[in-house]
Amino acid sequence: MRDLQKLLKQFKLDGYLVPKNDEYFNEYINPSDDRLRFVTNFTGSAGFSVILNKKKYLFVDGRYTAQAKLQVGKKFKVITIPNKLPRNVLKFKRRLIVGFDPKLHTEHQLNFLFKRTNISLKPIRQNLIDVIWKKKPKDKVKPFFLIKNKYAGKTFQKKIYDLKKILFKKNLDILLVTAPENVAWLLNLRGFDTSYSPIPNCRLLINKNGNILLYANPKKVNKINNKLKGVIFRNESSLEKDLSNLNKRKILLDLFSCSIFFKDILKKKNYLYLKIDPIYFMKSIKNKYEINNIKKSHLIDGVALTKFLIWLKKNFKKNKISEIYAQNKLESFRKKNPMYKFPSFDTISGSGPNSSIIHYRATNKSNRILKQGDLYLVDSGGQYSFGTTDVTRTISLGNKSNYIKEVFTRVLKGHIAVSNFKIKKNSSGAEVDKKARKFLNQINLDYPHGTGHGVGYFLNVHEGPQSLSKNNKIHLKNGMILSNEPGYYKEGNFGIRIENLVYIKNNKFKELTFSPIEKDLIDKNFLTKSEIDWINNYHKIVKNNLFKFMSQSEKKELNKACLPI
Repeated sequence: MRDLQKLLKQFKLDGYLVPKNDEYFNEYINPSDDRLRFVTNFTGSAGFSVILNKKKYLFVDGRYTAQAKLQVGKKFKVITIPNKLPRNVLKFKRRLIVGFDPKLHTEHQLNFLFKRTNISLKPIRQNLIDVIWKKKPKDKVKPFFLIKNKYAGKTFQKKIYDLKKILFKKNLDILLVTAPENVAWLLNLRGFDTSYSPIPNCRLLINKNGNILLYANPKKVNKINNKLKGVIFRNESSLEKDLSNLNKRKILLDLFSCSIFFKDILKKKNYLYLKIDPIYFMKSIKNKYEINNIKKSHLIDGVALTKFLIWLKKNFKKNKISEIYAQNKLESFRKKNPMYKFPSFDTISGSGPNSSIIHYRATNKSNRILKQGDLYLVDSGGQYSFGTTDVTRTISLGNKSNYIKEVFTRVLKGHIAVSNFKIKKNSSGAEVDKKARKFLNQINLDYPHGTGHGVGYFLNVHEGPQSLSKNNKIHLKNGMILSNEPGYYKEGNFGIRIENLVYIKNNKFKELTFSPIEKDLIDKNFLTKSEIDWINNYHKIVKNNLFKFMSQSEKKELNKACLPI
């Protein structure tokens, strides 16, 4: 930190802003881009730090508050957003100048966080953390690849045509696509540039005539540049110069992934429109081929998870099973299918008090043995050749607490309320989120995360613009995929979450996930007849789909897990 303080003095700054994201605003980033972890030791997927000369702050959302406090100790003051924002915390008698890297921040983000603070933000082109990070890891260059049309369900030419029509209709000359996930969807392109998503780090310019310039590392595209007919490939280092040459164009920039750096280049000579990239909305509606393929991936995933849960219940009493051993065992079941590629996010494998840490990651230091009487929460997912999965189950390891059973049942009631929600023309995720919390709220309980997120197609496990959360007003439409995951977390004691993925068909949520819900934690007295019918019907569907993939002993256990309550 002394090296950073010297740089602050050199650049006449009072502090420096360090975000989690990379310059592509990916959710999962390479170790070489994890500047926030380097300076704070915090490993969560979202957050940012404001490092002043005498005070250091780490801002995280409610999913990560407990984890952040454990990881950063007393070095940083941990603030939970949106309960408190920098504008509520950073109040000083004199105006402070805080530096930031303009490639790592959007104007929308900084305005939201720092408006009305006594802080002046100063762009510094040289990243100051990179200057002091002497042993920065190096990234391997891995080539991009194309997914087959039979998996995508639509050719990249058709997608370009549809996007071109949107630009023409809105009377726009150019769209700068700065989110790699959107480039990936548009061109049926994938890569290996992040840990858990097949993201190809690249950017794209498309004009209203459908002409495309793709900006990427040349070593990553040399195997595909003959297959994307009509796409002109440019070195990623050429983008700054090419943007500088644009003049008097009407250009659409994505509000959430276009950095201040690129915006400032374009605003000098062009007319800018800061909106949500229309590709987000296009890819949120999955076509029938994608839906059918996603169903296949969930069947494969459900087999693996259910075999794991049967194994766990059978073995935790007689063998010492740790959280890390359990998560590795789960992945070994997934790996048995050749269509499985890799996890869709860091597996959450938490028992007892660790299950109360919402985005817990077991380490050698925190690793617990699964004990009789505990709850075990496992939140995991896979990337398959034709889909992305995400599922959470909370398992009783011989729990005897009636209070825990009541809370679990209330979480389950919220889960069922989401599944049964009748979607109207203008229904939004905010309305659904409210229904999910109702039964916990009745006893003054709640959870500090959204009820559900959108999910990509062999892409990001968290995908917008739709979500089931308090402030999401995006209309829910047929073809969208979302998670349904209410929960409750008693810090230092236990955590509960039940998560299935669903898709929307005929204005109803349809289940994608196949795996039994823990009946040993259900208190039937808190359920209505229709809720009991939902559980029994769901378990009937689970059994019918998974039964033939089970061994004889597993069939017996699956039968038991799916018996009517």
